Amino acid sequence: MTDPNLQEIHGFLIGLAQKAGGMMISANPSTIDTKKNSTDLVTETDKAVEELVSSSLKTAYPDYSFLGEETAKSGRLTDEPTFIVDPIDGTTNFVHAHPYISISLAFAHKQRPLVGVVHNPFTQHLYTAIKGQGAYLTAPKIPSSFPVEGQKVESVYERRRLPLRSPPPPLQSLSHALVAVEYGNERNGNNWECKINTFSALGRDKSIDGVMVQSVRSLGSAALNICSVARGDIDVYWEGGCWAWDVAAGWVVVEEAGGMVVGGNKGEWKPKVDGRRYLVSRAGAGKEVVEEFWGKIH
Repeated sequence: MTDPNLQEIHGFLIGLAQKAGGMMISANPSTIDTKKNSTDLVTETDKAVEELVSSSLKTAYPDYSFLGEETAKSGRLTDEPTFIVDPIDGTTNFVHAHPYISISLAFAHKQRPLVGVVHNPFTQHLYTAIKGQGAYLTAPKIPSSFPVEGQKVESVYERRRLPLRSPPPPLQSLSHALVAVEYGNERNGNNWECKINTFSALGRDKSIDGVMVQSVRSLGSAALNICSVARGDIDVYWEGGCWAWDVAAGWVVVEEAGGMVVGGNKGEWKPKVDGRRYLVSRAGAGKEVVEEFWGKIH
């Protein structure tokens, strides 16, 4: 087997993401099923998008493995060249017509993500990265004025390197941070208690052993949360319980934007992509912020 052509894969995944995005925009999810419980949703569009992506990838790259949310028997990676796919990251948002939704496409080899493409077709935001080549956001350029009545409006896209603020401002401590978290679909047991206790510690006043972060966001898409960290408008994202297909594409984007992905538990400086617990911090947030966060996980 020849070495993967990352540039070629990058271009193929972008085209595939845009094609799948068209399916998502035109869909009206009517068949809504549950997996584990009422918070773990899947629609016919999730399945149709994954079928489109998997068949396209298997035709173009028949020797490579495939790990997709809707068809995976386990969430474990191997050392083989592998495409890692979440057809709709943010299915609950999709069902509720809340436009914080993405398709997440990654390519990994020897269990390291090397190419990442995350596309939100509803906002037309496209995040892309190749290991060692930087991370970029392609998005509609905001017009400087409103169009004249009757004037045809044409979208103009611009491609910007991430993070959007360069150099990124330093993050001195969590008390200055905007933090993203997610509830997930496991709402009992030790992992749930850990989340709730940690959420409480993040919000509490310092006088009662809290961090008192500036605010917390729970937006419903791990891939877009990570890309927001890469952009620099979310400072830290903590996740416990998601899967490789939720994070692999964003992982490349945020690292190429100067950010850091570590484990969601203390001391995990080199986490596995399929480790399921992650702490993501933006460029300008050093190891001290990571260690401060780890100190508040209960």
